[in-house]
Amino acid sequence: MHMNHLLGTAIAVILAASLVSVPVASAKKKDVEELDETRLIIEFNETDEDVGVQFFIDADGWQSLGIFDPAGKEIFDARTKGRLLDQGGVAELFVESDEPTLADLPLDVFLDRFPEGTYTFAGRTVDGVNLTGEAEFSHDIPAGPEITLPVVSGEECATDVAVPVVVTWNAVTETIDGDPIEIEAYEVIVEGDELDFDVVMPAGLGTMLTVPAEALEPGTEYDLEVLAIADNGNQTITETCFVTAD
Repeated sequence: MHMNHLLGTAIAVILAASLVSVPVASAKKKDVEELDETRLIIEFNETDEDVGVQFFIDADGWQSLGIFDPAGKEIFDARTKGRLLDQGGVAELFVESDEPTLADLPLDVFLDRFPEGTYTFAGRTVDGVNLTGEAEFSHDIPAGPEITLPVVSGEECATDVAVPVVVTWNAVTETIDGDPIEIEAYEVIVEGDELDFDVVMPAGLGTMLTVPAEALEPGTEYDLEVLAIADNGNQTITETCFVTAD
């Protein structure tokens, strides 16, 4: 068993002891539950060259929760109070950090700030049940997908794009460092004033998606993002834009 796993387990037990009024030794097994889902990932924007972390928690009716890095240092703390607590607490929580550019936050500094390893989640439900969970955090970041359609020249948007719009990209097989990586899914996002089109598709379905004509207006500019989502959860965005034909 890795030392990080042992440390993370110890943290969860210590925090659980501080959140209830009885010693851990006398707590019943039913008083400790696993969080339904815990996730901690890196999101890298290859086009804008910025980076941040995201995490997601899913558990029924929790009132307090903390996250601890592999060294046992707390990096997040959340508590519900008042009317929200009366409502029964929180079920899901998604948090996204700020995303400084690499010019302001070099990637090696970012990775030192958030070391690889097992991050421990620990908290308590509104009914006094202790919650615990873990998330594996990896520094393997996929390269950004190369968008091949619509065709963009330089930094300008693709113009006079026929509808329905066919979006294609090259398959991602490597990290930003050139190491092999497994891609689990791709996500295609098209946004405009009247459109928020978002599709996640398993990598095995290929590297092409059609945006239906019914969703698009003629002579309109749209932002396009394609994300490569690795099997470790880390994801990288490539951005561009296009203008539909009149």
